[in-house]
Amino acid sequence: MVETLHIHPDNPQTRLLSKVADIVRNGGLVAYPTDSAYALGCHLGDKDAVDRIRRIRELDKHHNFTLVCRDLSELGNYAKVDNQVFRLLKAHTPGPYTFILNATSEVPRRLMHPKRKTIGLRVPDNAITQGLLAELGEPLMSVTLILPGDEYPLSDPDDIRDRLGTRIDALVDGGYGSLEPTTVIDLSGAEPRLLRRGMGDPEPFGCA
Repeated sequence: MVETLHIHPDNPQTRLLSKVADIVRNGGLVAYPTDSAYALGCHLGDKDAVDRIRRIRELDKHHNFTLVCRDLSELGNYAKVDNQVFRLLKAHTPGPYTFILNATSEVPRRLMHPKRKTIGLRVPDNAITQGLLAELGEPLMSVTLILPGDEYPLSDPDDIRDRLGTRIDALVDGGYGSLEPTTVIDLSGAEPRLLRRGMGDPEPFGCA
């Protein structure tokens, strides 16, 4: 049975967050809550863990993985943005959005879209996620936890435990999550494009 850590959604226990961070650093794959749906996360540089995510989600090579960050201070390391795009990001983070941006050479090629060289960026408004990122000291590689054939992401920790079992190394139980994923906005081109409608309002980006 997968290791389950019950972490308080408003006042996360530092001891447990540190334990989750150690699991990630050691190559583990974790399911964790965000400000939208639950997600799968692993260490940015861990190829085996990324491959495990691909198998669980049945993702092809064109899927844009997402870097989950505490704030925009690390943005320049992983994405190329101009001043206009940065202002948009600053105005709408943290929040339930995933932004598709042009990746820098710091992003491992296997995490980029193979043709467009883009990467997702996410800054969640969630105390557990923010605490985990603080313990890690770096972004988390992540995807929404929606299983093949399902219409909605998994939101019940008991369902996650039952359906994923030992395919993940730890489950961060922060209570029920949302059934809605993030809104995905592509900011890699000349104009913003709405790729997926979710919890975030796309109207401020002019692509509602």
